[in-house]
Amino acid sequence: MRWESRLTRRNRRSRWSKACRFLLAAHACALAGSAAESVLPSLAYGRDCSSTVFLQNLADTALDVELVAHRSSGALVPLAGHAGKVVHLSAGERGSYQLQIEQEESGAWVQVREHAKAGVGPAVAVSGTTECRQGNQLRTAVREVAYPTRNPWFAGEVAELRGSVISLINVSAGAAQASLCYSAGTLFSVPGETQASRELKPVCSAAFEVQVPPFGTRDFPVERQGTSYFSLKTRGDSIVLQMLRPANEGVRIYTVDSTIKFGGEVPDGKR
Repeated sequence: MRWESRLTRRNRRSRWSKACRFLLAAHACALAGSAAESVLPSLAYGRDCSSTVFLQNLADTALDVELVAHRSSGALVPLAGHAGKVVHLSAGERGSYQLQIEQEESGAWVQVREHAKAGVGPAVAVSGTTECRQGNQLRTAVREVAYPTRNPWFAGEVAELRGSVISLINVSAGAAQASLCYSAGTLFSVPGETQASRELKPVCSAAFEVQVPPFGTRDFPVERQGTSYFSLKTRGDSIVLQMLRPANEGVRIYTVDSTIKFGGEVPDGKR
């Protein structure tokens, strides 16, 4: 009985070992064949504005790229001139694409997903431009690729950011939350035993809690009625933040300020 018990346990361990190896192999294959994803935000469309997405396949083999486009409301929109969402790029091929949006829209965005063979890394260069006309002027702004993170945040003085807005994109199928604080510079602290509790914190002259729908976009001005400090905290699994500056007075176009750095994930106990 003792020998049979050991044999039974050995067989059981062997079966579990094979099952685990199978699951690990399947997981590794899934990761190897998964699509590389990026986001091209802040695409404007309408009577005076249009945006173009540019792709270039840098690999020596052909691949498929899925372009999932959304309006600022989160609604899906098709690619102009294409029946589906997937485009095929031969080795070294370039392509340009626009969204089929006729109404005024300033917060459209595209999620780019590569579908390559297992073991092949990201191979598509992604870029974009937005062009807006006013009279006989044509303004062009480059759109930079962004990558979503969990719970990004921003906090700082707005003296050098007058007129700027922070664009938030919820790149997930669940709702996201944003907490905004506008301050005129007044600070306070709470006496306590920890260093964190004694740190000076701004008094919010205006505070808002905003819910962002799945795949939705919201733009938040960094200044409100002469305030000098602004903070934005988010809660969501997949969020993109970008600082946008006005390109020129009187022209409805923003440029991306890539010098602004946003904070990383906020631990659960400090939200």
